[in-house]
Amino acid sequence: MPPQDILSDSGQDGSPLRSGWTTGACATAATKAACLALFGQGFPDPVTITLPRGETPSFALALREQGEGWARAGVVKDAGDDPDVTHGATIIATLRRGAAGSGLVFRAGPGVGTITKPGLPLPVGEPAINPVPRRLMSAEVVAISGRLGQPADIEIEISVPGGEKLAQATWNPRLGILGGLSILGTTGVVVPYSCSAWIHSIQRGIDVARATGLDHVVGCVGNTSERAALALTGLSVEAVIDMGDFVGGMLKYLRRHPVQRLTIAGGFAKLSKLAGGAMDLHSKRSQVDLPQLAEMVRQAGGTAAQLRAVLAANTALEVLEMAQQAGLPLGDVVAAKARLVALDVLGDVPVQVAVLAFDRKGMLVGRA
Repeated sequence: MPPQDILSDSGQDGSPLRSGWTTGACATAATKAACLALFGQGFPDPVTITLPRGETPSFALALREQGEGWARAGVVKDAGDDPDVTHGATIIATLRRGAAGSGLVFRAGPGVGTITKPGLPLPVGEPAINPVPRRLMSAEVVAISGRLGQPADIEIEISVPGGEKLAQATWNPRLGILGGLSILGTTGVVVPYSCSAWIHSIQRGIDVARATGLDHVVGCVGNTSERAALALTGLSVEAVIDMGDFVGGMLKYLRRHPVQRLTIAGGFAKLSKLAGGAMDLHSKRSQVDLPQLAEMVRQAGGTAAQLRAVLAANTALEVLEMAQQAGLPLGDVVAAKARLVALDVLGDVPVQVAVLAFDRKGMLVGRA
C-alpha cells in the first residue's frame, strides 16, 4: 500500500504532500519477511504489516538472503515528501534462531546506534530500537511462531547501510546514541513536515541533559544562535537543545521536567515574536508584530518619528538597524520581554532564565 496523501499541507505546485513510513515500520516489515523465510515459508513480497492505528501497509522487498539458521530481508524507506535524513535508506532485518528459552533478543547491526547515556526510553547498552518498533516486530514474530508451532526464540538484528554517516545529521551523537541511527516511530507513519518529531527530539534532549546531570541548557533557534551562544556561555554542545521554532514545546516540557538554568538564544526577529507572546516562531505560524515592536522601541527611548518609522518598516532587521544607529537598546528590551514570556509559561517552576538575541552574523544585540 503506498503512503497516503496528506491534504492538510501541499507542495510548491499545490499538490498534496505524501506521507511516508517510519524506520520502525520498515524494520517491522523486514522482520516479518525474514521470520517467514526463517521458518520455511519463503519471502513474502510485498509484505504486509499492521500498524498501531490499524493501517495495513505493504512493503516491497529490496533484499532477501537466507542461510542455515538465519534469514535476512530489507526494505527501502519511503519518507514521502518529508525531508527525512533516512529517506531512501535500506532497513535490514537479520533473524537468527536463538537458544531454547532465550525469547526475543534485539541487536544493533551496522548503522544502528547503541544507547550510551541515561534519560532515553531504553537502558544504557541497548540497541537504539525504540519501544514501539520493538513491540511491532515482536508481535509479528510471536504471531508467526504461534501459527507455525515454532518457538519464538529469535535474535532480531536491525542494520542500516550507511547509517553511521546519516546519524551525524541527527541528534543521536548529542543524545549519546553512538554508532548509527535510531529505529523510530510511534504510529509507523511519517507526516510531511510534522512538528511532532522535532518536539520529540527536544523532549529527549532535555531528558538526557537531566539524566547526565547538566543543570544548564541552551535552547537555540538555529545554527547561528547555537554557535554564538556556546561561545558566549562556554557551555558544551551536549547542553544544546535544538528547539528550532518550537520554543513553546520546549518551555512546556521544561515546566514538567525542569532544569536549574535555561538560556534561550535566537535571532532578533524570532525573539521579537516570543516577546510578543508567540510560542511557535515559524514564519508560517507567526509574524513580526510591528505595532508591538514600535512599543518596544518606545520603551527603549525612541522618538515619535522613530515609532512611525518602525510602523512603516518592512522587516524586523530594518527596525533593529534603525535602533542601533539611534543608540537605542532595543535588543535588550526585546530580550527582557521574551524572558518574561518564558517565565510566564514556566509558571512557578524554579528555572533561572536568560535570553540572548543575535543578529544574522551571530553578533550579540540584546540580552536579559
